[in-house]
Amino acid sequence: MQLTAAYSFLTILQEESVPVHSYCLSFLQIILQNLEHRDIGVSNAWLDTLLAVIDVLPKETIRHEILNPLVSKAQLSQTLQSRLTSCKILGKLANKFEAHMTELTKAAILPELIELARDEGSSVRLSAFETLVNLLSMFDHDDRSQIVLPLVKSFCEKSFKADESVLTSLSLHLGKLCHGLQGLFTQEQHMWFLEFYKKLCRLGLHQENGHNDNQIENIELEKKYSTMRKNCAYNFPAMVVFVGAKNFHIELYATFFCLCHDPDVPVRYSIALGFCEVCKLLGSNVYLIHKELVALLQDDSLEVVDALLDHLPETLELMTSGGDNSGLDNKLMIVPDLVPALTSAEQRVANSLKWRSHEKILQKFSCLPHIISSDQIYYRFLHRMFTIILNNNVLPVQKAASRTLCIFLRYNRKQEQRHEIIQKLVEQLGQGKSYWNRQRFLDTCEYIMEFFSKSFFCKYFYLSVLELTSDPVANVRMKVCYMFPKLKSTLKLPADKHLLQQLELCVRKLLCQEKDKDVLAVVKRTVLELDRMELTMDTFQKRFFEKDLLDQEKEREEHLLLEMEQIEKEKQQSEARSNNEKSYERKRRDSKTGSALPKSLPTVISGSSSGTQTVSRESKKSKLIRSQSFSSQAIHPKHSTLEKGTSKSSSVIGVGKNVLLPFVEDSLKVRTSSASASASFSNAATTSSRGQGGTCDQKTNGSKEGQSRKLSLKNRKPKS
Repeated sequence: MQLTAAYSFLTILQEESVPVHSYCLSFLQIILQNLEHRDIGVSNAWLDTLLAVIDVLPKETIRHEILNPLVSKAQLSQTLQSRLTSCKILGKLANKFEAHMTELTKAAILPELIELARDEGSSVRLSAFETLVNLLSMFDHDDRSQIVLPLVKSFCEKSFKADESVLTSLSLHLGKLCHGLQGLFTQEQHMWFLEFYKKLCRLGLHQENGHNDNQIENIELEKKYSTMRKNCAYNFPAMVVFVGAKNFHIELYATFFCLCHDPDVPVRYSIALGFCEVCKLLGSNVYLIHKELVALLQDDSLEVVDALLDHLPETLELMTSGGDNSGLDNKLMIVPDLVPALTSAEQRVANSLKWRSHEKILQKFSCLPHIISSDQIYYRFLHRMFTIILNNNVLPVQKAASRTLCIFLRYNRKQEQRHEIIQKLVEQLGQGKSYWNRQRFLDTCEYIMEFFSKSFFCKYFYLSVLELTSDPVANVRMKVCYMFPKLKSTLKLPADKHLLQQLELCVRKLLCQEKDKDVLAVVKRTVLELDRMELTMDTFQKRFFEKDLLDQEKEREEHLLLEMEQIEKEKQQSEARSNNEKSYERKRRDSKTGSALPKSLPTVISGSSSGTQTVSRESKKSKLIRSQSFSSQAIHPKHSTLEKGTSKSSSVIGVGKNVLLPFVEDSLKVRTSSASASASFSNAATTSSRGQGGTCDQKTNGSKEGQSRKLSLKNRKPKS
C-alpha cells in the first residue's frame, strides 16, 4: 500500500491532475512524514516522489516546508537513514536557488554538509562528499577555497588510508572535483591531487595502500580495484584539462599508457570511449598518443575496438591533421602504423560473430579518403570491400561495404583505377552468376546515384541496370521495377532521349510479358508514378532549381578532379623533360666536339623555350590553385556529409556526361601532341648534335652555301 501510494502521488504530480498549490496542501505533508518509514524500500519510494515534487514547488514552500525541518533531521543525533536522506534532499534543493541566494547556502546548506561529511558512517560521508562535488558551482570563491577544498582533501586522505569502500565513488567524482576547483589550488595542492589520481590508476597493479599482488586473494577486492581504475579512465579527459596539454607528456603520459594497456578489459574499454576527447584536448601534442591508438585498434578484446569506432573518423582526422604539426610529415609518421592496424581490426571483427561491429567499422572506413592517399585505399582497402560484397552472408554488412566502396570510387584520383572498379562492379556484380550479387549491384547503383552526378550514372551504369529487367529471378526484376522512378529522375532531355526510350521499352516489355504476378503488380504501380514525373530539361527550370544546382556542382567537381589528374600527369612529364634537358646540357658542356657551334644560337633556343615554359607554368599554377581549393573543400569532413548518408556536398570522381568525353579527349590530344612535338624536337636535336654538330650548324652552313652560289652567279653574268 505504501509503495502504491507513493507512485500514485508521483503520477498525480506528473500528469498535473491538480494545481501545485492544492497538491502541496493535500499531499506534501504525507510525503514528508513517510520519509521516516522503517522499511528502507518504502522510504526510498517516498524520497523519489519528494525529489520529483521539488522540481515544481515554489521556492518559499521549499524554504518553509522542506529546508527548515531538514536542518534538524541532518543532525548527528538522527538515524543513519535520516542523515542519508537529508544529503540527497540538499543536493536536489541546491539547483532551485539562484546565485544571488548565496547567503542561504552559507547559512543553511553548507554547514550541514560539512557536518555530514564528518559523520561516523562512511555511507553518510560519501553522500555528503558527492553532494559537495555536485554543488561546487553554487559556492562562491571564498567558500570553495577556504572550506570545500580543505574538507575534500582531508576526505580523500582518510579514505585512501582507512576506508577503501569509499574509494570507488571517490574515483568516479575526482575528475569533476578537480575541474570544479580549478584555479584554487596552490602548486603543492595541485601536485597532491595529481599524485592521488595516479595512485588510484595503479591500485591493484603495484604495491599501493599497504597491499601487494601476492597478498590480494580476495576476488571482491580485485574487482573493486578494477572498478576504481575504470573510473579513473573515465575521468582522464578531465585530468588532461587539470594538468594542461603542454604538461601532458611529463605528468600524465605514463598513466595514460598504463590505462591503455591495463590487464582488465573494462579499463581499456573506458579509456577507448574517451580517446577522441583526449585527442581534442591535446591539440598540437596529439602525436604523442598515436601509438596508443594503434595499440587499442589491435586490442584482443573486440569491445575495446568497438568503443573506438564511435568516434573513429574524428579521431583519425585529429591524429593526421590536427594541431600545429599538421601536414604531410605528420601523416607520413602515423600512416605506416595506422593502415595495418585498421586492416587487422577489420579482419578480426569479420572473423567474429559480431556482425553489427563489422557493419560499423565498414561504415567508419568511409572517412579514409580524408586520412590516407588514394593509392593506399586502392591497394589496401578497396579490393577488401569487393570481397565482402561478394562473399559475406550478412546483408547490412554487404550494404555497408558497398556504400564505402562507392565513396572510395568517388575520391579515387586515377582514371585507370576508376575504370577498373566500374568494370568489376558491372561484370562481377551486375552480370554475376548469383542473383544475390546482382541484387547487391542494384544496391550499389542506388549509392552511385546518391553520391555521383546524373551524367556519371547514366554513362556507366544506366543500361546495365535496365538489362536486369530480363533477369531470370523474379526478385531481381522486382527490385529493378522499384528503381524505375529513380532511373527516370537521372535523365535530362533532350540529351538523354535515347535512354528514356530504352526505359519505356523495358516497361512495355514487362507489362506485356511478365508472368510473375508480384512483379507485374509492382510494374503497374510504378507506371502510374512514372507518368506523374516531370523530366529535367537541359534548360533552366525553377521547380528543379535546387536539384539542378546540386547536380551541376557534382558534375563540376567531376571535371575538376579529371583536370587535377591531367595536371598531375603533365607535371610529372614536365619534370621528366626537365631532368632530360639538364642531363643533355651536362653532356653537351662536357663534350668538346661541339666547339664550332655559334655561342648565341643555343641561348636563343633556350630563351624561347623558357618563355613558353613560363606561360605554361603560369596556366598550370592557376589550375592547380583551383584544384587544390576544390580538393580541400570537397574532401574535408566539415564540408562533406557522406558519413551522415547525405550528398549535399558530394565531390565526385570520374567523367561527366557525354559532353565530358570529347572535352577530355581533345585536351588530351592537344597536350599529348604538344608533349610529343617537344619530345621529338628534343630527340632530333640530340641526334643531330651528336652526329653532325646540331641542326643549327646545318642551317648556318646552308645559308653560307646559298650566299656563295649567289656570288658566283653575279660573277658569271657579265661574261655571258
